Amino acid sequence: MRIGIKAKQVAAVTSIVGLTVVSLSLLQIASLARVSVQESRDRANILINAIFHRAFQVVPRSANPYDALREDPGLQSILESSNYSKGITYAAIVDVSGVVIAHSDPTRVGKHLAPAVDVDTLLARNGLDIYRAIRNSEQTLEVREPLLLSGAQFGSIRIGVSAVLLREKELNATVKSAVITALVALLVATLVAMFLAQLFLRPIHVISGALNRLGQGELGVTVDMPQRDEFGELGSFVNSLSAQLSADRSTLAGEKAKLESVVDRLEDAVAIFNPDGELIFANPAMRATLPPNPFGRPVDDMLPAGHPYRKVVEETLANRQSRGPVAATMPGDRGDDPPESEQRLLMAHAIKDVGERLVGVMLVARNLDYLSRVQSTINYSRKLVALGRLSAGVAHEVKNPLNAMTIHLELLKQKLAARGTANQHDVADSVLPDPHRLSTAVAGGLPPSLPIGPRELRRGHAVAPQDADGAAAGAESPADVEPALEHVGIIANEIKRLDEVVQGFLKFTRPEDLRLQAINVGALVDEVVRVVGPEAASANVQVSVDCPVLVPDISGDPAMLRQALLNLAINACQAMPEGGRLRIACSAARGRRVEIKVEDTGVGISPQNLEHIFNLYFTTKPRGSGIGLSMVYRTVQLHDGDIEVQSTPGAGTTFRMLLPQL
Repeated sequence: MRIGIKAKQVAAVTSIVGLTVVSLSLLQIASLARVSVQESRDRANILINAIFHRAFQVVPRSANPYDALREDPGLQSILESSNYSKGITYAAIVDVSGVVIAHSDPTRVGKHLAPAVDVDTLLARNGLDIYRAIRNSEQTLEVREPLLLSGAQFGSIRIGVSAVLLREKELNATVKSAVITALVALLVATLVAMFLAQLFLRPIHVISGALNRLGQGELGVTVDMPQRDEFGELGSFVNSLSAQLSADRSTLAGEKAKLESVVDRLEDAVAIFNPDGELIFANPAMRATLPPNPFGRPVDDMLPAGHPYRKVVEETLANRQSRGPVAATMPGDRGDDPPESEQRLLMAHAIKDVGERLVGVMLVARNLDYLSRVQSTINYSRKLVALGRLSAGVAHEVKNPLNAMTIHLELLKQKLAARGTANQHDVADSVLPDPHRLSTAVAGGLPPSLPIGPRELRRGHAVAPQDADGAAAGAESPADVEPALEHVGIIANEIKRLDEVVQGFLKFTRPEDLRLQAINVGALVDEVVRVVGPEAASANVQVSVDCPVLVPDISGDPAMLRQALLNLAINACQAMPEGGRLRIACSAARGRRVEIKVEDTGVGISPQNLEHIFNLYFTTKPRGSGIGLSMVYRTVQLHDGDIEVQSTPGAGTTFRMLLPQL
């Protein structure tokens, strides 16, 4: 049975006090026994002196001293008075042979008086022996005094002292008092010892409780020890130890969480066994291949004989050497050959400490089917890259014919306009572009749909002068030319729309070179607001900016981020045809990022369209291209940022961009 420190201290203090009290009580009892015997002897001596004095008067006057002593009434009176003395049982005068000459009880005269224990002999012993003699004896003690006549002893005076009377009338009460005193002292000592133990051991209990809490994994345990003694120093040490353990445990917990996070996300199955072969860790991929409740179970109890995992682990534990990689076929559900996905590549690593002692085995099982899928994905990605390059080339080749078609449509419009009336000819001349813009379009850009005049075409080598003259000579009526011009305009608009689609596709396939630099977010927002201001004013949209000066700078490409913010602001204005409020706010966010919000009170986005808004060519606008938000998303991704959108139909939309700080 375990005995606590408090019980030991109480027992020790009580024992010390008890031994002290018992010792003192025994000393008191021994002293009292001696004193009681001495008092009885003194009373007996007084009686002996009186008897001796009377005998001294009687014996010299008689020829026979025995008869004189026997017949003297005064001596008999003195002897009988002993019956009234405390503790005296008898008084007698006997001859040298012990025959009673005179006795306090006359009936005993002439009889032999057996000798009893001599009081002086008893007093020569120690007090405890005296007490034991009185306690255990039922006999009578005697005080003796010899009687001499002419130098020769002829008798003796013997006074009987009762041991029973001494014990019952004097010693018993004293012993009872001593026992009661001892018990009270023991009780008081026990209570005092318990109080002192509680007082003195409280710091130990507090420190022990703190250490137990630390052992159970509680962090931030502190001990309040106001005493400026050893306990106070120990409490300070425990507080320092707790702080250090908390810091170390936090660090270890963080490292363990990182390690588990990394291992849990591995496609490889990972397990760790202790030197006894018991499983102590397994990531999700490994747990999926093991039976339920595997932790703490030995490998030979968890897996059947012949299982590849068990075989590799047992060999590593036996040889204390790493094994693998070893190809293995996992057991299937049926007796036939297992499917391809059951193929594993096993590796067992023997984990050893600095003393080369084996502390565990790490088992890694790699899914060969997963590697095959990864290889297939890589091959598929390569094909997609090649297809993307081919598509970009095709789009580039499509763009050149589109430019040529646009130019010839403009020439066709000029010829049709030349056959009209003079008024129609003037109208056609007013919408044709100048030669500089036409040359720019031929060089690679799509020109605006504006007609070209005859002289300008001649300078641009588009038609010969005689052709224009001939066309003018054979001009048709304006009613015949207008439908043809309308069809030409439709064709031009469709070609322009197709060119915009090709331009957007090329932007997504063409690699972008980021020109990163420090960007002041407030200045960037101000530039966007200045550009979008006129369109917002025309749409009756109130623009507000909330960008504190203390917002950190970001690292990015100014042109790309400016265009992304401008696209969001323009979309917000277009979403408020009846007017509203546009708010652009920026602030510092967690993870060393900066948040830029673009909020409007427009028509909002329906839930079924919300998940598609960043898809290329997706749009809900009648004349939209579906490129703007896709470019915004791509810009944010290129800057290692995130973009979120929240929208409530009829209430408005909020775009939230998170970009890394400088």
